[in-house]
Amino acid sequence: MTDKPLKSQIRLTIVLIIVTSLLATIVTYAAGIALFGYLLDRNINPANHYEAQLPDIEAYIGERGASLLDPDARERLEGVIPLEGIDYQVFDAAGGLLYGSSKAAYVAQPEELIRRINTTFTADGRFVKAVPVPGEAGGLAGAVLLAYELRVTAADNAGRIWIPVLAAGLIVTPFVWFVLALLFFTKRFAARVNKPLAMLMEAVGHIRERNLDFELDYRADNELGRLSAAFSEMKDELKRSLAAQWRMEEERRSMTEALAHDLKTPMSLILGYTEALLDEPESVRTAKQTRYLGIIRENAEKSTDLVRRMQYISELESAGLTPRPVEVRIGPFLARKLAHYELEAQQRRIRIETDIRGEAEAPVRFDREMAERILDNVITNSLEHTPPDGRIRIKVDIRPDRVLYEICNTGPAFGKKDLENLFNKFYRGEEARSSKGGHAGLGLYIVRQLAAKMGGEARAYNNASGEACIAIWHAVEPAEGS
Repeated sequence: MTDKPLKSQIRLTIVLIIVTSLLATIVTYAAGIALFGYLLDRNINPANHYEAQLPDIEAYIGERGASLLDPDARERLEGVIPLEGIDYQVFDAAGGLLYGSSKAAYVAQPEELIRRINTTFTADGRFVKAVPVPGEAGGLAGAVLLAYELRVTAADNAGRIWIPVLAAGLIVTPFVWFVLALLFFTKRFAARVNKPLAMLMEAVGHIRERNLDFELDYRADNELGRLSAAFSEMKDELKRSLAAQWRMEEERRSMTEALAHDLKTPMSLILGYTEALLDEPESVRTAKQTRYLGIIRENAEKSTDLVRRMQYISELESAGLTPRPVEVRIGPFLARKLAHYELEAQQRRIRIETDIRGEAEAPVRFDREMAERILDNVITNSLEHTPPDGRIRIKVDIRPDRVLYEICNTGPAFGKKDLENLFNKFYRGEEARSSKGGHAGLGLYIVRQLAAKMGGEARAYNNASGEACIAIWHAVEPAEGS
């Protein structure tokens, strides 16, 4: 059945539910009928139990005759009539009601009573037998109406329990068997369908973890089987594609690392000779040469810094770079780090405000060098984009398991495109491209990679005041002995 198309499996499941519940209901009904037959005349009276007693009651009425019209005969008459199943009324010849166990109007007029003598009719939802009361001279002295129902009744206390039980069983049983069959067969169907789906979900998990060395061990000539086969083909194609992509990425990384290494030496030579020329007395060079040498030195320094960043990114993207935690006190660490930027901030007329929350003097462990690189890149970026007389606000929240940094500046807010691409490698927003110094778009990429290496993350946003903000957090460990 597992090889059949899902449409056929669904149809077969529906048929099995209906047939199984129907057969189970028939068997239950048969058992109920057998039980009813066993209880009949023991604990349960048949439907015609009281009707079968009418001949004896009629004989008694015929024997007693007109004496039954006397209300004093009531007790004797009720000793013959089983009142739990038969109601009676005694009338005289004129149709007047003398006494009885019921006040129901089984006949509307006296003439109707005479017309109903020796007949059985229905009234008020019951069967009514009109029995004549003979007079002393053989005439009609009156009549007795006997009202009864054709229904199963209890013969004793046990019967009073069995009747509702059997009735409820006959009504409820089909629904119970249908629900049980529905649960059983749908569970089986779901198990057959869930098996390949679970395998596909597991395969998706492998792909998410970049593990393509697995096989989908499911074969069936139906929709799920074809889906699994298509997924396996996609996985194999993805494996080939990713293998080629990973190989190209590794080659690119190796080429970048080699290129950065090869550029490092000539850039150092250019910078060294430029410095040597600038160290010569001004009398041996013209003002134009001095200006040109300054431009060469400035751009050589930028190129050298870019080469260092490219080398660091190659190292960062490799699996070998892992955090090396050391014991650090956040307060002094931040104070020393921010002191490096005080002079530049003063020169740019930028105010730096700090707000440290938590135990700033408590020792914790994290990779100090990585944290410094994160702060260097974000603060440098903020200084570049904050206008004169602006402000950089640095908020630090120290928690037992992490440190959160929020660095906001009063420079231009991030645009939508910036927020989507700010942490991408080599991304340069419009503001960055038009900035005076310019950059290669690597700083914030490094920030996010380092934060991830340290068990955290980085994000960019604009706060309610319109400030451009970078928020970073990284994990920390308790210091030894704390």
